[in-house]
Amino acid sequence: MADTVRTTCPYCGVGCGILATREADGTISVKGDPDHPANFGRLCSKGAALGETLGEEGRLLHPMIGEKRVSWDIATETIARRLKDVIAKHGPEAVAFYVSGQLLTEDYYVANKLMKGFIGAANIDTNSRLCMSSSVAGHVRAFGSDTVPGCYEDLELADLVVLVGSNTAWCHPVLYQRLRAAKEQRGTKVVVIDPRRTETCGIADLHLALLPGTDVTLFNGLLAYLEEAGAGDDGFVAEHTTGFGKALETARQDAPSIVTVAATCGLALADLERFYHWVAETPRTVTVYSQGVNQSVQGTDKVNAILNTHLYTGRIGKPGSSPFSVTGQPNAMGGREVGGLANMLAAHMGFAPDAVERVRDFWGSPAIVPQPGLKAVDLFEAVHEGRIKALWIMATNPAVSLPDTNRVRAALENCDFVVVSDCVNDTDTLRHAHVRLPATTWGERNGMVTNSERRLSRQRPFLEAPGEARPDWRIITDVARAMGHGEAFPYQSSHEIFDEHARLSALDNDGSRDFDLGGLVGLDRNSYDGLEPVQWPVVADPEDGTTRMFADGRFFTADGRAHFIAVSTRLPARRPDRDYPFVLNSGRVRDHWHTMTRSGRSPRLARHRSEPFVEVHPETASGLGLEDGGWALVETPLGEVLLRVRQSRDVAPDALFVPIHWNDTVASKAGIGRLVSPQTDPVSGQPGLKFTPANLRAWVPSWSGFLLTRETPENLPADYWSRATVGDCRLYEVADAHPLADPAAYAEAVLGGIEGELVSVEDPRQGDFRWAVVRDGRLVACLLISGRHRLPPRDWLIEQFTRETMTERDRAGLLSGRPSEPAEDSGATVCSCFGVGLKTILGAIESQGLTSVAAIGEALQAGTNCGSCLPELEGILSDMQATPARTEAA
Repeated sequence: MADTVRTTCPYCGVGCGILATREADGTISVKGDPDHPANFGRLCSKGAALGETLGEEGRLLHPMIGEKRVSWDIATETIARRLKDVIAKHGPEAVAFYVSGQLLTEDYYVANKLMKGFIGAANIDTNSRLCMSSSVAGHVRAFGSDTVPGCYEDLELADLVVLVGSNTAWCHPVLYQRLRAAKEQRGTKVVVIDPRRTETCGIADLHLALLPGTDVTLFNGLLAYLEEAGAGDDGFVAEHTTGFGKALETARQDAPSIVTVAATCGLALADLERFYHWVAETPRTVTVYSQGVNQSVQGTDKVNAILNTHLYTGRIGKPGSSPFSVTGQPNAMGGREVGGLANMLAAHMGFAPDAVERVRDFWGSPAIVPQPGLKAVDLFEAVHEGRIKALWIMATNPAVSLPDTNRVRAALENCDFVVVSDCVNDTDTLRHAHVRLPATTWGERNGMVTNSERRLSRQRPFLEAPGEARPDWRIITDVARAMGHGEAFPYQSSHEIFDEHARLSALDNDGSRDFDLGGLVGLDRNSYDGLEPVQWPVVADPEDGTTRMFADGRFFTADGRAHFIAVSTRLPARRPDRDYPFVLNSGRVRDHWHTMTRSGRSPRLARHRSEPFVEVHPETASGLGLEDGGWALVETPLGEVLLRVRQSRDVAPDALFVPIHWNDTVASKAGIGRLVSPQTDPVSGQPGLKFTPANLRAWVPSWSGFLLTRETPENLPADYWSRATVGDCRLYEVADAHPLADPAAYAEAVLGGIEGELVSVEDPRQGDFRWAVVRDGRLVACLLISGRHRLPPRDWLIEQFTRETMTERDRAGLLSGRPSEPAEDSGATVCSCFGVGLKTILGAIESQGLTSVAAIGEALQAGTNCGSCLPELEGILSDMQATPARTEAA
């Protein structure tokens, strides 16, 4: 009988429940947990493919110092000794930890306790600084605490949902599915505010493609409009808030008229009036905001501009009526709870003297830090300057994700001592580590995560840890003991750590602080293991959480009132100019996650977007001589990247969009962090990743090609390359600016280390060269190169790698890249779950007269599993209906 474990997805902040089942053949099947209140059984494409991301391939399995495998005792003692030496010579401020929303709450808690309580510095920050810190700062300014007032159910109860800087369809797909269902069932109006037309716009009644950086003006104009329309809740404002007069005055100065707002934001006046009218007339309004708001040098002000409109109307913490910040990582909120940010202490406490004293006494801390530490960007600048001598990085890849990564890499290279704890054996960051520590990952870990609606859920193990991998909390605990702090770090299980965390949250609380897990104090091991999802604060009973906050008008500021914050538009210091005329925006794609160390292992996820790309408006592409599917160099003053061109009318003619996922382990020159300025929001410290002035120019290679292989090539000389796992092989796309002087020598360089029979076809006149390696009747590798850039589709060749033995007919077609009998080209993958391509969908729509997504699903299965492709299916239908004469080639 199969064993099934209830756990939580390791991807985004939605925090979906998952049922992981070990099948009779040893494989793990994954499906949504129908009883989990975040997803009720739904999953997105990434969650549905989690079973494909497991296994030991590519894992870091043993502690390493340099290139030498060592025991855990030696690794632990080395780290402890080096940290103590740095502290003795340079002081505790010379040590830093950089942690991650991928850690479990218990891991985070121990790391924060060691750094702030026993090393004696607050230089611990998290990659959540890059995605959530502006929301945190905005919440604290308005509410006195980092509290998300609403919950997911509000999306289904609202009459109007406003999505600001949130491509929910791709970044939080299960929330999108819930909202889409509410729209179908209740007629919920949806407004999308985003400079780019994203897949989320498929359900929008109105898309406001505002100019980048003008969000504050838009919401200041809304506040002024609401006041003029008499849409405020005067009683709530008078009894439960302060600062409205100043905020309104500033809003009127920033947005003196709706005509001015429309002009400043680049919007049609009629669309703006419609949006303002809908908000004024709709008490049940939810405003969802995400990275498009946060990742800005004015992100905190943008958050407060949004919160101001909700405070004025009293639409906060009520069913179907609240502002709602959605997080990017599975435990971004859990990390904030324990003090993973440099400007927080622990349990949502800051550095007020009474809080410092309370935590010091609770921890028995000999060296508790009394003030905040360095935030992420400043922290790595301190590494670069040599002020930080020892850096421990856990479960994150800052050499890719931080802005100005060329400088970050130089900092890591020059740092005296770098420790990296990770589950994989090769990342851009690990390449700079002096000590590498093997950590457990999803499926092996045991602990807690908190999602965007304040809901704690358990990640439970269903796999044995491979090699010598250990939980992060244990690694940190062992180092703390080796440093001489054993009495304060007695932990033998994550359960013990969670209980301490809960006790600290309840200490001297009595409702004075928002974060309180008093109802979870004293859980025994079985109760902890079986804990059902619950929203904090949990004051009295493990099953009695708190769904919404602030409806009673009680806030956590010193005066108990919510604070309006006066904000006005402030554009980034560097804006587009003649040398860098485009605004570069960055973000996620549907089927990949962060730097792809997990999602990149799944063959079906790679098929949707297999290469790094830049999205360019067709008019811009035409003016610059860029071909769709060709290449372009994207440049800023800090660096350049080389990407495929995707022409799209979803971006404005003066804008570019690039995905964040590719890095030096999977592509030659695609790390977007190279381009982005380290300028940050002055309040939150969050970098402005969505607004980078950039230039664009065509790159035309002398030849291009692709390699499909079961084995990793020892050498792949090419100016451009990218790698993706597809089927039972890896696909490398390659191109180079220099003519291929000796094709046979090139093939030998790439394929020479692969055993088997080499077969080839060469046409020097046309510049076409094709080689394949066959071993024991199986295709092992094939390399196809063309000087004319005329290459066959990859799909048929990829299929050959699934075969144990090739037929003579398949072998005959091998070097042409096509079967001897023509087969249908399904086109680019749209539905990852069932491998349904664009051309197949277009053909079915045209031949069968399909007019709805449901009809496409019935005919092809596309969209009938996880639902992540539904927005694209809707877009395809819309395009077909708008252009009836569209050909298959389109």
